[in-house]
Amino acid sequence: MKLLLTSAGINNQSIHDALVDMLDKPIAECSALGISTASYAIPGGAARAFEFFSGQAGAPMCELGWKSLGVLELTALPSIDKELWVPMVKETEVLLVNGGDPLYLCYWMQQSGLADLLPSLRSVYVGMSAGSMVMAPNIGEYFVGWTPPTGGDKTLGLVDFAMFPHLDHEMLPYNTMTAAERWAAGMQGPAYAVDDQTAIKVIDGAVEVVSEGHWKLFTS
Repeated sequence: MKLLLTSAGINNQSIHDALVDMLDKPIAECSALGISTASYAIPGGAARAFEFFSGQAGAPMCELGWKSLGVLELTALPSIDKELWVPMVKETEVLLVNGGDPLYLCYWMQQSGLADLLPSLRSVYVGMSAGSMVMAPNIGEYFVGWTPPTGGDKTLGLVDFAMFPHLDHEMLPYNTMTAAERWAAGMQGPAYAVDDQTAIKVIDGAVEVVSEGHWKLFTS
């Protein structure tokens, strides 16, 4: 699976071009599934989910002009037969994964069985904020909100680096470079701090930063 891990969606031309390059065909010819499970574990989550799917979030994902767009709600999957959703996911060309709480998203990816399915998919995975962070081995105490039954900050570990999104965002005054440096000091392995004009592209383990903004790689 190819990964495009964004801080705030497909919000500049460079990130858009990277997505199209990963798809190998126009967006208008691709099917997509949107996942907004992470948003329900933060304040105003229902409204955030609606904004994500309706294209009102200001972080372009669902509104890019896909050939088709469906909703994949992870909390519903454990209660239905896998035959009803696994073939659909395997046939879908793009997964669009909204932000919110990364540990809540990780928990339901695991509970639903999607986490086990992800490494075998041929689709492009496009994450935003928590939807990107969940791919890391862990997120760091700085980002722990909802806590899983087992505790800790462990996530899926499908990439070997962690992400600090929304760097220097005007609405998030604590997401400064100084805060990112403190966060990175407690992480094991590579860690990226990225602003909303930056994404990380991962294909076959090769990592490339795509940016029209600013970012920093911390190495231990």
